[in-house]
Amino acid sequence: MTAGPAPERSLRVLQRVVFPGDDLDVVPLYVETNPDRGAAELAAELANEAMTGAKAGSVTVPVATAPVAETQSSIRFGSDVPGYLVDDAGPRRSALIAEGRRVSFATYFNAFPASYWRRWTTVDSVTLRIRLAGQSKVVLYRSTARGFSHPVETIDVESDQPEVIQRTLSLAPFIDGGWYWFDVIAGPGGTTLIEADWLGSAPSEPTGRVSIGITTFNQPDFMLEQLHRLSEAGETLDVLDRVYVIDQGSDKVTQRPGFDEAAKKLGDLLEVVEQGNIGGSGGFARAMDETVRAGRADYVLLMDDDVRLDPEGILRAATFADLARRPTIVGGHMFSMYDRSLLHAYAEAIEPHKWWWGPSPNTKARHDFGRRNLRNTPWLHRRADADYNGWWMCLIPTSVIREIGLSMPVFIKWDDAEYGVRARDRGFPTVSLPGVAAWQVPWDDKDDARNWQAYYHLRNRLVSALLHSPAPKGGAVISESLERQLQSLLSMQYSTVALRLLAVEDVLTGPGHMHREIATKLPQLRQVRAPYTDAKAETDLESFPPPRRKAPDELKHSTTPTNKLNLMTKAAGGTIRQFRRAPERARKRPQMALPFQDAGWWVLANLDSVLVSAAEGTSTAWYQRDPKLFRSLGWRSLAAHRRLRRNWARLAQEYRDAAADFNSPERWRETFAASVNDPSGGQ
Repeated sequence: MTAGPAPERSLRVLQRVVFPGDDLDVVPLYVETNPDRGAAELAAELANEAMTGAKAGSVTVPVATAPVAETQSSIRFGSDVPGYLVDDAGPRRSALIAEGRRVSFATYFNAFPASYWRRWTTVDSVTLRIRLAGQSKVVLYRSTARGFSHPVETIDVESDQPEVIQRTLSLAPFIDGGWYWFDVIAGPGGTTLIEADWLGSAPSEPTGRVSIGITTFNQPDFMLEQLHRLSEAGETLDVLDRVYVIDQGSDKVTQRPGFDEAAKKLGDLLEVVEQGNIGGSGGFARAMDETVRAGRADYVLLMDDDVRLDPEGILRAATFADLARRPTIVGGHMFSMYDRSLLHAYAEAIEPHKWWWGPSPNTKARHDFGRRNLRNTPWLHRRADADYNGWWMCLIPTSVIREIGLSMPVFIKWDDAEYGVRARDRGFPTVSLPGVAAWQVPWDDKDDARNWQAYYHLRNRLVSALLHSPAPKGGAVISESLERQLQSLLSMQYSTVALRLLAVEDVLTGPGHMHREIATKLPQLRQVRAPYTDAKAETDLESFPPPRRKAPDELKHSTTPTNKLNLMTKAAGGTIRQFRRAPERARKRPQMALPFQDAGWWVLANLDSVLVSAAEGTSTAWYQRDPKLFRSLGWRSLAAHRRLRRNWARLAQEYRDAAADFNSPERWRETFAASVNDPSGGQ
C-alpha cells in the first residue's frame, strides 16, 4: 500500500504578541520596561545560597544594555496615542515606544515557551515575524532550562516606513526548558511596533472548534460580566462553536437585567442549560456531554463563572492542542484576582504516596511578576510537567471525553485532579501552558477545608485514591486523614471532624452513594454541622460576649511545629488536656479572640474557649472545648479509619469496577434529569 500525499504545510500563528489594553495592573505580564526587575533580589538569594553551602552560579543576573525607563509611561497603548499608526492589527497588537527607550517582551504572555512546544507538539522550529516602523534595534534572546539567557541576534531597522522582520529559530535545544523573546530599542523619533507573531510550520488546516462550558451557581453578575467579555473577544469568536452556561442556581442569569443584551451580542453561540444544583462536577459534566453530543466542536474549554481571562489564551490553547503529538488536555495557569500580577498556580501534580495535590516539582507558588520578571526567575525557564490542571480554565479534546468519560460525580473538589490522572493513565497528557491564564480569587483567602466542604475534600480524595493510587492501602492517605482529625479535635473544630467522619463512612458504603446522593448531600451536611458551636458564625463581634483578655504575645507568636518530635509533643500535650473538664466560665465568655492566621492547632490546643475569625474575614465563630465530644468523635474516627484500612483492597476493586458506569454519559444523564425534578435545587 502506498502512503497518501503528506498534507500541505504553511506558517501558522502559534502565539500573537498582545498588550493589556487599559488594565495597568497586569502590564508586567505583557511588557517589561525594566529588564532588571528582581535582579537585586535574585542576587541576594544566590549569595544566601552560597553562604549556606547551596550550589550557586546556576543562573546569571542580566544587565541592561540600553537605557531603561523607570516607569510604565515609556510605552503607550491604544489607538488614541498621538503618532499611532492606524492599522488593521488592532489596539491590543500595537504600541508606540518612546525615543531611546527599551521595551522587552521577556514576559509571561509574550515570550515564547519553546520547551513546551518542543516537548508536546510536532512543531520543530518557530518563526518570529515583527512588523514595525521607525529606526530601532530588535534583539532576539533565548534562555536555557537553568535560567541562563543570551542574545541570539541583533537586527538594525533603518527605515521609518513599516518593515517586516522575520527569523526562523530552531526548537532543538529546548528539550528540558527555555524560552525565546525579543526586545525593541527605539531610535530617534520613537518606534511603532505594529504587530508581532510567533509562527510554526503546520498542516494547512483551520484551528479546531471550541465550545466553552461555564458552571454557575447564584452568581449572575459574574456570569453576565463573563458573557460580555466573551462577546468582545474579537477573532477568538471565530473558533467558538457554543458557549454553554450551565446554570444550577435559583438566581437565574437569564432573569438578570442585562442578559438580553449579552445574549444578543453572542447570538447563536450562547446556550443556557438550567438544572438542579449538582455541584461543579455536575455542571462541567453537563458541558462535556452537551459538547460531545452536538458533535461539532473538537474541544470543550471548562471555566468557572467568577474568573477573568485574556481571550487570547483560548486561541493559544486550541492551537497547541491542534498541533499536539497526541490528544492533549491544555490548561491555563491561575493568577490572583486581587494581586493581579501574582501567579497563584502554575503546574500541579499529585504526590503518589500521600495522594495530595500541590505544585509540580521545581516550581513555586505565588510568584509575583510585579516584583521579579521572567528574565530573573530561573525556575520559570525549566519546563514544568503537570498531572492535571484546575478547571478554572482547561481545554479538553472531545476525543478524550469519548474515550474516558465525563467528570467523576463528586459535587465539588478533586473532579479536575481525578480527571487529569485518569487521562494520564490512559495516555493523554495534561500541559499547563504558559501564556494561557485566568484570574480568580485565590484559595488562600478561603477556608473551605473547615466548613461544609471539608466532607468533599476528604471523601473525594479517598475515592480518587481508591481509583488511582499505586500505593498499598493508599499509602499515607489514611494516616494523614487521622492526623488531620486529631488536629481539628485539638482545635475545637468538632463540626469539621463530624463531616470528615461522615466522609469516611460514606466511602465505606461503596460507589453507589455518589450519584444517588449528589443532589441531596449538601442539605444533610448542613444539618450535621449545625449543632456545633464552631459552625455558628456571626458577622458582628458584638454578637459574642467580650473576651476576658487579649491574646498574649507568646501565644500569638507560638511557632509551627518544626519537626516530628516537636509536633508529637504538642499533640500529646493537647490530648492530655482533653481528660480535664473545661472550666464553666469558658462557656460564658471566650478567653480571647484570634485572627485566622494566628489560630494554628498548636495554639488552639492550649485554650478552652476562643473566638476565631474566618479566612475571608467576614465572620467569626466561638470555639469551645468539649472533652466528651473530643473522645466520642475521636474514637469513632479511629474505628472508621481502621475499617477503611482493612477493607482498602476490596473497596479499591469495587470503585474501579464501577468507574466506567458512574463516569459514563448515560449514568450522568439520569442524574441531570433527576436534578431538574428537585425543587430545592439541592439546597
